[in-house]
Amino acid sequence: MTVAINGIAHVYLTVADYDLALPFYRRLLALFDMQCLVDTDDLFYCVGARTGVGIRRARSPEPFDQYRAGLHHLCFRARSREDVDAVARAVGEYGGRVVHPPQDDEWAPGYYSVLFEDPCGTRLEVNHVPGKGNLAATVRLPLPEAMQVKLSEP
Repeated sequence: MTVAINGIAHVYLTVADYDLALPFYRRLLALFDMQCLVDTDDLFYCVGARTGVGIRRARSPEPFDQYRAGLHHLCFRARSREDVDAVARAVGEYGGRVVHPPQDDEWAPGYYSVLFEDPCGTRLEVNHVPGKGNLAATVRLPLPEAMQVKLSEP
């Protein structure tokens, strides 16, 4: 038996400095055409694009470490390469930091992404993959071992 998942319903990010991160996420999630449902002193939660994103105040703020147990990074799927470019331009204006500018990569045929951090250092990505990506009939899964090793490197 299999269960056909229909995407990610929501993701909550707990940020080390809520007051610093909140303006960034207000602008970023608005750029993604997401609508605010909750806006309190401890939670900012938006919905749209078939998902929800919540930003929550940390109880004991520690800096983000993508190799600590938990979230490594969160990647949003864009509808076009131009959308990836638009996010890359906006990140710095919003108070974030681009880790790598938009670039082609080997994760899937046509994979194009920008990697960035929010003001607290939480890693985020926006990518575009045309068509069915690795689920296309021409792609053999799992990927060849050499590619798996390469993609596994930090």
